[in-house]
Amino acid sequence: MFKRILIANRGEIALRILRACREMEIETVAVYSTADADALSVQLATHAVCIGPARAADSYLNQRAILTAALATGCDAVHPGYGFLSENAEFADACRQAGLAFIGPSGDTIRRAGSKATACALMRRAGVPTVPGSDGPVADADTALGIAEQVGYPVLLKASAGGGGRGIRRVNEPAELPAAFEQASAEASACFGDGQMYLEKFIVDPRHIEFQILADAHGNTLHLGDRDCSVQRRNQKLIEEAPARVLTPALREEMGAAAVRAAQAVEYENAGTVEFLLDRDGRFYFMEMNTRIQVEHGITEMITGIDLVREQIRIAAGLPLSRRQEDIVLTGHAIECRVNAEDPAANFRPCPGTASFVHFPGGCGVRVDSGLYSGCTLPPYYDSLAAKILTWAPTRLEAIRRMRRALEELTIEGFSTNAELSHLVLYHPDYVRGACTTAFLETHLEELVGWSRKVSEGESSV
Repeated sequence: MFKRILIANRGEIALRILRACREMEIETVAVYSTADADALSVQLATHAVCIGPARAADSYLNQRAILTAALATGCDAVHPGYGFLSENAEFADACRQAGLAFIGPSGDTIRRAGSKATACALMRRAGVPTVPGSDGPVADADTALGIAEQVGYPVLLKASAGGGGRGIRRVNEPAELPAAFEQASAEASACFGDGQMYLEKFIVDPRHIEFQILADAHGNTLHLGDRDCSVQRRNQKLIEEAPARVLTPALREEMGAAAVRAAQAVEYENAGTVEFLLDRDGRFYFMEMNTRIQVEHGITEMITGIDLVREQIRIAAGLPLSRRQEDIVLTGHAIECRVNAEDPAANFRPCPGTASFVHFPGGCGVRVDSGLYSGCTLPPYYDSLAAKILTWAPTRLEAIRRMRRALEELTIEGFSTNAELSHLVLYHPDYVRGACTTAFLETHLEELVGWSRKVSEGESSV
């Protein structure tokens, strides 16, 4: 087992990894930018190293600084968390070339899974259903127009090397495509250093269902059930739950088997997620594979009792999986609400600032993942995620009620958050019925924001 791990990330995921390491009696090295000098992970790590100024490009994306810190502090492994360098194939290669274990898949696997065009080709060979679209990257807008004519509108332009909702544009008719292609490609180039685009048929009002995968170096691959991530805005998830209410046992088994085939097709090793779109008729299509731990991994941990970060570390150390597929039992229901520092009433404008007072909920079945504390500052340079509130209960309705109660207890003073919006979603009839598709939030946003204003003004009739 590793002696010391460098955590190449920040915020709640850095703290989550640190806690898993502490329980495994592994020392930790936290790296931080000048803006994160007072971060909780920095305070709790065995060692901490400043790797640069506030800008991510100068710190959390600075591969040389991170590798130098790992070697200088005697680390034998690096955990990238999610975001930043977690799906950077060159960084994974550089870690291994420096004699450090990368707690994630190999650089070659990241390349295979990270390119949507390559991944889709591999999925088709493995018998995993894929959305109709281009066979590879689309050279230009004129080529995209020809493919769109074949598959039919609406279509989706997606960054071939993208993720996190960046470099994606929906196109409803031919006249919109040239401008959308240029915008999406430019955004992809700025975010990922690769402006190549992929085109696929847009599935109207699908559900976003994903399966958690674990795979080791000994040929063992399994899935840990599913998550429904359909409550999202502009491809950014707001509320996730596990398992997905819409799946029958037969469909869950079929999709789980497809997810395992998908992981095997890219020769996957470590923890990852296979994402699918599920249409109105119960047909599912491969969307993408995330080659890292997911933000929403905690709800899978709650329904399986398996520590995914611990499993990641064990796999990277060369150990076999601690479970077999037949050992995986999904128990109860779990929900996660992402609390972001943003103002939904102002088009979700980011609201970084100092948290003058913080009180997190507690009680049976409640978990909070956050690096926030009273007096700390949420910098404007990074993601707006302030906290994740998770609840578990024996049934879905009980988990919903528990989450409502947890959000009512949550207090963050000093900046605005989207917590009230999530609280209102939990009362919406479509959500309670489990009828949400990816169009839910956009469709009901004006209504929900209106409710939020009435609540703020003290109108109890909402």
